[in-house]
Amino acid sequence: MPHGPDQLLLELLIIFVSAKVVGEIFERLTLPAVLGEILAGVVAGPFALGWIHPTETLHSIAEIGVIFVLFHAGLETSPGDLIRVGRQALLVAIAGIVFPFVLGFGYMKLQGDATTEAIFVGAAMVATSVGITARVLSDLGVMAAQTAKIILGAAVFDDILGMVLLAIVAGLATGGGLEWVHLGVLTVEAAAFALFMIFVAPRIVHRIKPRVEKLSSHHAPLILALAICLLLSWAAAKIGMAAIIGAFFAGMMFADYAPQWNLMPRVTGITEFLAPFFFFTIGSRLDLRLFTGDVLVAALVISILAIISKVVGCGLPMLKEGWGNALRVGVGMMPRGEVALIVALVGLNAQIVTQSTYAIVILMTAVTTVLAPPLLRILYRDQMAAPAQASTETSAQV
Repeated sequence: MPHGPDQLLLELLIIFVSAKVVGEIFERLTLPAVLGEILAGVVAGPFALGWIHPTETLHSIAEIGVIFVLFHAGLETSPGDLIRVGRQALLVAIAGIVFPFVLGFGYMKLQGDATTEAIFVGAAMVATSVGITARVLSDLGVMAAQTAKIILGAAVFDDILGMVLLAIVAGLATGGGLEWVHLGVLTVEAAAFALFMIFVAPRIVHRIKPRVEKLSSHHAPLILALAICLLLSWAAAKIGMAAIIGAFFAGMMFADYAPQWNLMPRVTGITEFLAPFFFFTIGSRLDLRLFTGDVLVAALVISILAIISKVVGCGLPMLKEGWGNALRVGVGMMPRGEVALIVALVGLNAQIVTQSTYAIVILMTAVTTVLAPPLLRILYRDQMAAPAQASTETSAQV
């Protein structure tokens, strides 16, 4: 069938409306809208109703969508906050990589899966969703809490280390074995990129701030931020990391000036439009008919291991801060999301993982993403009540 502009516009309409409608239903059920958007893709995709058969054009739009999801999350993460919790966040991130990877890889190997598939499942279990975690913490109004800053910092480090792990997987999957020199270069580049973006980039923005504000364009700060987002996404992809890491750091680069330049509501508008295309596309690749017998059992076991590994692994470095804080950090690091889905999609596109393994990762992502918000709401209920109480006391004094 010819795929002209009119057909593309119709597909974009169907994707956007269906994703938003189902997302709204999920929101009313106090579930993350992102899961509704994924479900819309499952239902309208080629394995169910068959309304949408994603093309390369739709996949490209979806990739731009996830870039803005992470750019938006970065705007809510101040570099200063990340630096202050850097040591604790790094310890949490490392523990949050080792435990999930070992458990995921070990279980898949015991099941008799190929080594590369087992590694891909382990890699998908590693990455905490910066976007979903930030959204939940922001909705709860606890972004200023120390544990929230540790969670976000650890999630960033988690994703960076996860990308290095993904590079290892890609090296093993090429058939040529692991290229240690290439891996070493990638690790150094990733570390240098992260350090530059955390310590140097915000100072550059501070220096050029007066000039930006003098520009004649009505939305000069937004234009600059969007240009930097695209530039750093390209640069991250060019050095072998995921483009989304560059997008996150681009957002973080402007985080301290986002309120003053009114960036958040503008970027939110862009994200609200583009993000559903990514999550819909993720769902459209899933065939629910695969969830039978051994695949369903494996998916449930992997989901349980994904929960335990993050809660225990990420909670251990926080035990000296008390059980409550350890649980908050562990549960906050639980949701997998866009990064886990990207890892699974990379494996599927490269024909390294099967449709069944892809389905296992999707279910694991869904389960961890569904459970985290209500658990965080319970664990942060005291800190959620504190601001409201303070506000009431202030009003009474006035």
